[in-house]
Amino acid sequence: MHAYRSHTCAALNKDHAGEAVRLSGWVHRVRDHGGVLFLDLRDHYGMTQIICDGDSPAFAALEKVRAEWVVRIDGTVKLRDASLVNAKIPTGEIEVYAREIEVLGPSEELPLPVFGDQEYPEETRLTYRFLDLRREGLHRKMMLRSNVVRSIRNRMWDSGFTEFQTPIITASSPEGARDFLVPSRLHPGKFYALPQAPQQFKQLIMVAGFDRYFQIAPCFRDEDPRADRSPTDFYQLDVEMSFVTQEDVFAAVQPVIQGLFEEFAPDKTVHADWPLIPYKDALLKYGSDKPDLRNPIEMQVVSEHFAGSGFAIFARLLEQEGTEVRAIPAPGGGSRKFCDRMNAFAQQQGLPGMGYIFWRKAEDGSMEAAGPLAKNIGPERTEAIRVQLGLGEGDAAFFLGGKPETFEAVAGRARNEIGRELGLVEEGCFRFAWIVDFPMFEKTDDGKIDFSHNPFSMPQGGLAALQGDPLQVLAYQYDLACNGYELISGGIRNHTPEIMFKAFEIAGYPASEVEKRFGGMVKAFKYGAPPHGGCAAGIDRMVMLLADESNIREVIMFPMNQRAEDLMMGAPSEPMNEQLRELRLRVIPKD
Repeated sequence: MHAYRSHTCAALNKDHAGEAVRLSGWVHRVRDHGGVLFLDLRDHYGMTQIICDGDSPAFAALEKVRAEWVVRIDGTVKLRDASLVNAKIPTGEIEVYAREIEVLGPSEELPLPVFGDQEYPEETRLTYRFLDLRREGLHRKMMLRSNVVRSIRNRMWDSGFTEFQTPIITASSPEGARDFLVPSRLHPGKFYALPQAPQQFKQLIMVAGFDRYFQIAPCFRDEDPRADRSPTDFYQLDVEMSFVTQEDVFAAVQPVIQGLFEEFAPDKTVHADWPLIPYKDALLKYGSDKPDLRNPIEMQVVSEHFAGSGFAIFARLLEQEGTEVRAIPAPGGGSRKFCDRMNAFAQQQGLPGMGYIFWRKAEDGSMEAAGPLAKNIGPERTEAIRVQLGLGEGDAAFFLGGKPETFEAVAGRARNEIGRELGLVEEGCFRFAWIVDFPMFEKTDDGKIDFSHNPFSMPQGGLAALQGDPLQVLAYQYDLACNGYELISGGIRNHTPEIMFKAFEIAGYPASEVEKRFGGMVKAFKYGAPPHGGCAAGIDRMVMLLADESNIREVIMFPMNQRAEDLMMGAPSEPMNEQLRELRLRVIPKD
C-alpha cells in the first residue's frame, strides 16, 4: 500500500465496503459521542468520516488529535446506516473504521478556525492566509479561478490564437499608473521596470508577423487599492490581432467571454446582446463609463425645462457656459419619504442635495406633481418633464445641475442607488456592453493635455484629426463593461510613426522622449508594421463576478492588504545594507 494513501478523501463510496484503505489529510473536526469518536478527515478533494471506538487499537491515539492535525488513517470501509447517510458529500454513504493512526503533522492552537464560516478580521485572515485557504468557501473560489484560467486558455487556442510569453523585466513606460522599478546591479544608477502590461511586446509580436496572440499575463502597477483592484499585481487575458478593425476584435472576444460566463455561471442568465455605447452617451445616460445595464434607468438632459424658470438656482446655473441639468427617472419612487432619502444620499456623496419632483393622486382623483421644484417651475414645465421622461402617477424624478464633470459620478451612483432601492435591478444575470469612442486626450487639473486612456491607440481620422482641438479627437479605444465593472480595455493601435510622434507631442512628449521611452517600437514601425489591435481582460475581476464577490482579494490566492502589504511574508521589507551597497543605492529616511 502507498505510504500515505490508497484513496483520496472524496473517492470512497458504497462499492468499497469491506475494503482496507489508507487515507491522509487534515482533521476537520472531532466529535466524542461517549466512547465513540467521529472524525471528519479532509484533503484537497473532499471529506471522509472516520469512526473509532474503544475496541480499536487506534482509539487512544485518536483521542489526542485536534483540529488541523495532519494524520494518516488505516481502516476498513463500512456502510452507514440508512438514517445516517449524508447526501451532501460524495462519501456520505460510508465511513472508515480506524484501526491505525499516524500523526504526520501536529498543529498548534489555531489563530482562526478552519471549520465553519465565522467572519474574521481581514488582517488576521491575510496573516494566516495558508489557514484561510483551507476553508471550504475560499478553497472553492481558488479552484474556480484555476478552472476559469484553464477554460480561457482552451477557448483561445480553439479560436485560432497562439500563446506567447513576454518579458517580466523591461523598461519603464507611461501606461497610466506608476511603475514598480527594479534597480540594476550590473548597470548602477539604472532601473528596469515590472511591466504594467505586455503592451509594447504584444504589438512587436504583431510586427514580427505572428497574427493572433494571447497570454495569461501578470501585470504590475503601483496603484491605490480598491475593492475591485489589487494594489500591486494582477493577471489579465492579453490579446492582439493583425489586420483587424474594432469590430473584428469584438467578434473574436465575445464568444470567449460569453462562453466562459455561461460555463461557470449556469444558474444565471448571460445576455448575448452586447450593445455598443459611445463614451459620451454612457456618461450622459448612466453617469459612468462602466454602466450597470441591469438597472434600466437612463438619465436625460432636461435643461430646456429649467432655463428661465422660477427655480432660480438652475435658471442662473444654465446661464453659464457648459452647464446643464440632468434628470434621473425613478419609476415607483413617488413618495416624499423616498425622495428625502435619496436627497440625503446625495448629501452624503458631497453634493448640496438633489432636487426632485414626484407625481401622486390629487384629492380630486387627478394626477398632480409635488415637491419644491414643482412649485417653482409651474405645471406646464413639470408636465413637459414628466412626458419627456415617460413617467406617471407614483413615479419621481431627481435633478442635478452644473458642468457635467462636476456631478456625473455622483449622478451615476445615485442612479445605482435608486435602482437598488426601488427593486429595478435585474437579478441573476450578466449584462455586457462595449463602451466605444473614448476621447484621445483629456485636460489635467493643471490645465495640461494628456492621454485619457491608452497612449498607443489610433486616433479616429488619423493624422488629420490631430491638427485641430485635441479634446475633440476620438480614439479607437473601447472597454467592455459588465454589471458595473470594467472587464476589458483595448484599442486599435497606432502603427504609424508619424501619427505616433504627433499624438505624443500633443500630450507633452517631444520626439526625443518618445525615441527614448519607446525606441524599440518606433524602430519596428519603420520596417513594415501591420494594422493591429487587441484588448486585455481582467481575470481577477471576471472570477470575482463569477464567484459573486465584491472584494477582489477573495479570489486571489495570496493578496496584499489595502495598504499594499503582504502580512504573511512581511513585504515590503527593509533591504539589507549589503544589498544596498551592491546596488549602489541609499535609502532616504522618511521625514
